[in-house]
Amino acid sequence: MKTNALNPHVSVDCVIFGYDFEELKVLLIERNYFDDNDNHQDKKITDLVLPGNLVRDNETLDESAKRILKELTGLENIFLEQFYTFGDPNRVRKKQDAEWLRTMRTDPDARVITVAYFALVKLNDYIPKPDSFARRSEWYGIDKIPTLAFDHNEILDKALESLRFKLKYFPIGFELLPKKFTLSQVQKLYEAIYGNKLDKRNFRKKLKALDIITPLGEKQKGVSHKPASVYTLNLKAYQDSQSGSF
Repeated sequence: MKTNALNPHVSVDCVIFGYDFEELKVLLIERNYFDDNDNHQDKKITDLVLPGNLVRDNETLDESAKRILKELTGLENIFLEQFYTFGDPNRVRKKQDAEWLRTMRTDPDARVITVAYFALVKLNDYIPKPDSFARRSEWYGIDKIPTLAFDHNEILDKALESLRFKLKYFPIGFELLPKKFTLSQVQKLYEAIYGNKLDKRNFRKKLKALDIITPLGEKQKGVSHKPASVYTLNLKAYQDSQSGSF
């Protein structure tokens, strides 16, 4: 009979993307632990990781990813997609990673295979609330990511690659935008994800051809420049695009 015990061999890690109208961001959590150094004095170690944890024996991988996001960040009901599995037997290479595992798990030397997900979050809708071993969480610009624990930089790189590939075929970038937006804001988002400038005329032509946005007949308010027209997402057309019927 399956229990809710943690499986020591399978984990889920989540790459959470957000957007602040300037740059693509990633949510990282701070892990703290004490290392017994050569002088036999506890030394506090602080580094950054992607949100993640072991899965339970009685849950699916998707259920595990949703639970971990809720427990470690307070986030729920957001876009979430599995994108890759990491199974290198030498994933734990650094001494501090091994030390941390010894403080957190009953079987710290067990080989762990990680199933990775990426999530898309509207920054204005969510305020992350770290829990468990995560003492603090913070958004980092995609070009300002420090060295992370374990193989999490590799996981993040693969997540960004997967997001870019998915975006070529499905308009999932709108998950990062508010309900009302301008065409310029959509283009700037795509540029932030792809990391390069896009031709304005061609981008707008392709965007309008998708027929998933609806003009609201109103202009921006409270801006110092000429106010642009405001649009919203055609939810049904967007959902159809996600089901492959576009």
